[in-house]
Amino acid sequence: MLLAFAFPFLPLLVASFSFRWHWPALLPTQWLWDARETTPFPVGWDYLFSPISGLGPAFLNTVVIGVVTALLAVVLSLPAARVLARYTFRGKGVVEFFLLVPVIVPQIAVGMGMLLLFMRIGIARTYVGIILAHLVPAIPYAVRILTSVFQNLDPRYEEQARTLGSGWLSTFRRIVLPMVLPGVTTAFLFSFLISANIFLLTFLISGGRLQTLPTMLFSHIESGAPLDATTAGLVLIVSVPGLVFLMISDWLTGDHAALGRTSFGSRSKKERP
Repeated sequence: MLLAFAFPFLPLLVASFSFRWHWPALLPTQWLWDARETTPFPVGWDYLFSPISGLGPAFLNTVVIGVVTALLAVVLSLPAARVLARYTFRGKGVVEFFLLVPVIVPQIAVGMGMLLLFMRIGIARTYVGIILAHLVPAIPYAVRILTSVFQNLDPRYEEQARTLGSGWLSTFRRIVLPMVLPGVTTAFLFSFLISANIFLLTFLISGGRLQTLPTMLFSHIESGAPLDATTAGLVLIVSVPGLVFLMISDWLTGDHAALGRTSFGSRSKKERP
């Protein structure tokens, strides 16, 4: 399994350290460290980690926008997920359908509509506009994850706390939040991962003026030139958030905790009404 997962990255890793790699050679004919003395300009990793590449600001923008988007997505999704999981009401199916619309509709259509709106209210080409745009695809996934969490959470713990005189806020902070924390963590990490990999919405709303890792990668591959060391290294860097997401999610939540199936506070099928 590990080999199957790592196999697509091996050619990229080799290419990121190559200076010349002509077909049909299986390995580069000249490596990056062999060409440093003869090349007047930095290439590959030397270029990416130099100030002129813009990697630092792009990475910082990706992290800041991703963290803020994930926090807002979780905060906005928690009450909606609890209502959808606990209550049956008229129009519930319509609400669930509209939560899926941003995922179903092509991003180019969603992005153009938001761009026209944001230009009129003056938040296009700003961090606020980009974060609001990233919330559109992030919230549906966060709601789905947290809805599953609340569906597997026994409501009797809340009822007993309220019976003993605990207020709503105290019940949520001391009883509900510790139980749903694994699912909340997963929703946060998943929302961050979605934001960190969005290109089209970022490009449309920012007008190409604000660089993130996906927009920076696109600027390197849009010319259609063969894969070089710089682009290969950038692809590996763009893949880092996803790998970190998997490791953190597995470490913090454990098996099946992403769906709220923890042993404490969960209901078995026999206990459910």
